[in-house]
Amino acid sequence: MKFKQAIIWTAALAIGAVLGMLGIAPLNDFMDFVASSYTRCFQFVAVPTVALAILTAMASLGDGNAMGKVFAKTFACTCLTSFVAALVGLGLFVLVDPGTIDQGAVKAVAENADAMAQISRAPETVYGHILNAIPNNLITPFLTGNVLAIVLISAGIGITIAVLGRTSENVRALHRALAGLQEVFFGLIKGLIWALPAGIVAFAAQLAAQMSAGVVVGSIGKYVLVVLGGNFIQFFVVLPLFCYLRGVNGYKVMRQMTPALLMALFTKSSAATLPVTVATAERNMKAKPWVARFVLPLCCTINMNGCAAFILVTSLFVIRNSPECGIALTLPAMLAWCVIATLCAIGNAGVPMGCYFLTLSLMAGVGGNLMILGVILPIYTIIDMVETAENVWSDCCICAVVDKSTFRSTQGRESMV
Repeated sequence: MKFKQAIIWTAALAIGAVLGMLGIAPLNDFMDFVASSYTRCFQFVAVPTVALAILTAMASLGDGNAMGKVFAKTFACTCLTSFVAALVGLGLFVLVDPGTIDQGAVKAVAENADAMAQISRAPETVYGHILNAIPNNLITPFLTGNVLAIVLISAGIGITIAVLGRTSENVRALHRALAGLQEVFFGLIKGLIWALPAGIVAFAAQLAAQMSAGVVVGSIGKYVLVVLGGNFIQFFVVLPLFCYLRGVNGYKVMRQMTPALLMALFTKSSAATLPVTVATAERNMKAKPWVARFVLPLCCTINMNGCAAFILVTSLFVIRNSPECGIALTLPAMLAWCVIATLCAIGNAGVPMGCYFLTLSLMAGVGGNLMILGVILPIYTIIDMVETAENVWSDCCICAVVDKSTFRSTQGRESMV
């Protein structure tokens, strides 16, 4: 069955690519419609899935010590893999040396109204970005899809249910009702996964049409080489090695999690992909449900390997092309930026272009030339696709490692989720 699925997905990719390269406007419009519709369906289930997964996992574990250990392992793995991703990006940046950008391209961006509108969307400060993650009411985070705020709310309610459920039958009844609602949403997710080939055709056609813009050359080409090269090294070398050192076959996990990785590649949103990631981890990877439903939503909000590399490399590239900001790119300074990129990636939102706008905030704070990011904007679609797939892949690796290290003595709790 898995081989048959692989054949179907490959055929869908090929068909979509051919349709996109035909350059037929009505067909491209239809594929955009199908891709947008499919993405909206996943966005519909994403927010309640995140909330219910965190809430029921926390509520099911009356043993706070066990949950604390799982959180500590997840957070430690997140910091380690994200920092290594930034270091890989730094190594390639020094090795390839993108150099400085053509000022004519910068001037062209300054005259481009669309690019300037995108740049103006950057938040004022990084502190403002973090502050937006702290909920001040129950409704707004769910309406805006603020994943980190939803995690905080769900974790708080879940812990409260775990504590009060020891003595209150009403709270235990609420827990069972929420667990039942979660199963309903997982049923919806299974239906969307079944229809994944149709989505792949539309996404591939959409991508093929977007890639017809031309070939990137010069300094920007080297910059793209560094970003994508760092992502590929992290994806195919570092993360499988991380799994191997923890006693997990990373390439086997990669095969098992293919549906989630494909969804991440095309939707460019780890939050929208989360329902598929959780369902696939439970079904294919055989992860314990309470582990998958706690670790994966948590990783979706804090574990951003691809973003760490993008933020680091892009920040260094902008700084190098912004002598007015007065920052010398010495080795200690670049290592300090590795730490900054890691911390910013942990606080980044798992939404399309989240890393881009967070990097804009950083560069605005240090006085960098934001027009450089305008030059990067037309090719960011490809970068965003690859780094999102890497983000989700790193989530899967951490889930597999944490699941393996979690004692089977907790297995009895799975029936409560």
